[in-house]
Amino acid sequence: MKAYIFPGQGAQFSGMGLDLYENSPIAQELFEKANDILGFSITDVMFEGSAEDLKQTKVTQPAIFLHSVILAKTLGDSIKPDMVAGHSLGEFSALVAAGALTFEDGLKLVSQRAEAMQKACEIQPSTMAAVLGLEDEIVENVCAQIEGVVVAANYNCPGQLVISGEVDAINKACVAMKEAGARRALVLPVGGAFHSPLMEPAREELAAAIESTTFSKPNCPVYQNVTATAITDENEIKANLISQLTAPVRWTQSVQQMIKDGATSFTEVGPGKVLQGLVKKINRASETASATFETNA
Repeated sequence: MKAYIFPGQGAQFSGMGLDLYENSPIAQELFEKANDILGFSITDVMFEGSAEDLKQTKVTQPAIFLHSVILAKTLGDSIKPDMVAGHSLGEFSALVAAGALTFEDGLKLVSQRAEAMQKACEIQPSTMAAVLGLEDEIVENVCAQIEGVVVAANYNCPGQLVISGEVDAINKACVAMKEAGARRALVLPVGGAFHSPLMEPAREELAAAIESTTFSKPNCPVYQNVTATAITDENEIKANLISQLTAPVRWTQSVQQMIKDGATSFTEVGPGKVLQGLVKKINRASETASATFETNA
């Protein structure tokens, strides 16, 4: 069975999507539509902007979403997954690819999500850190012992977790992780504590937008970050999408469940190859590939 997976923040690069725009009328039309919906020329930033320009949350999230979804659309009938999943932001791309959300609604939600997260980041100084070489349970236990807000946020693959929380609590947790035997505990260059309780203001803001958006039954199961299980019910999809901002991304568990349910190959749709690397670390036997666009599309 074929699984299609969609990357999240951090996969962006300067020039992303330009090949699609130049070679596919479908892509060109969708990119221009995106410029209209967003009210600024995101194509200028994606195609010609610097890495610094692309790092702004209000640009990064729609840019990655657009690259993934437009790539999926240019593949046309050749993209017929048996199941989909997306890492954090990538879940929105997965939902559009599975037909649960329209392109327009997906983009609007991603844009609102980016702005809501940016605002939440400004309320309180917060950050994230990567912890390598510790079992999940040890990371969770260390977080529980630290004063202040610090939680496990991204279960990326065995031995690679990201923690999220208040700056002071993260710094203390990094020291404690190393004492507990972590190979590395490294603060990441991000603007806030994503997938932690500190994102509550963003969750509330996004909840209203998600509630008022029409979702359809997806044409294949979506393995959502919050539950790491196959979801096909629109109301459950909505509820999980709302919870996602303050809950951890259970990527390891999602991939394990997809394999258990019959996934043999994982195709990454969007910029970068990060997710393929994580899949291989979770299960070496799984086939991985990047979705490639044929210029005659």
